[in-house]
Amino acid sequence: MKLSTKGRYAVMAMVDLAFHCRGKPVALADVAERQEISLSYLEQLFGKIRRSGLVKSVRGPGGGYLLSRDTKDLRISDIILAVDEPIKATRCKTGSAAGCRGDKNRCLTHDLWEELGNQIYLYLSSISLADVCENRVLGTSGQLYRREQDTGVAAAE
Repeated sequence: MKLSTKGRYAVMAMVDLAFHCRGKPVALADVAERQEISLSYLEQLFGKIRRSGLVKSVRGPGGGYLLSRDTKDLRISDIILAVDEPIKATRCKTGSAAGCRGDKNRCLTHDLWEELGNQIYLYLSSISLADVCENRVLGTSGQLYRREQDTGVAAAE
């Protein structure tokens, strides 16, 4: 399963917003610059994120975006789904009895991929924006990163 740039960039931008908000609106241009994401692309994503009720927009000088809820109440899955990013690993339509094959049958591995999609959704639903902002989701990649930062030596060396 591959998560497109829509989902990844939306999460990156929301984490950036959470980091820099401090009760004041954050301009998307600033998020775009810090995260190295096209401003026009972020504007499209934040239109969807705003319509989903995850952020509020503030117009005028000093305007930008604010989170609509506390970071502990915003789930990563909510962000990904807000930008119309499906969390699935099958080619089939979610919840459909018909399969993705030409004869409408399900492939032999359908249940495997369907359950993988369910597990990914459950995982992303279990993680809040606060968890990401406070580095509470560091697994082995985080350990390697910290070791590299502490020693100054890249893990691959």
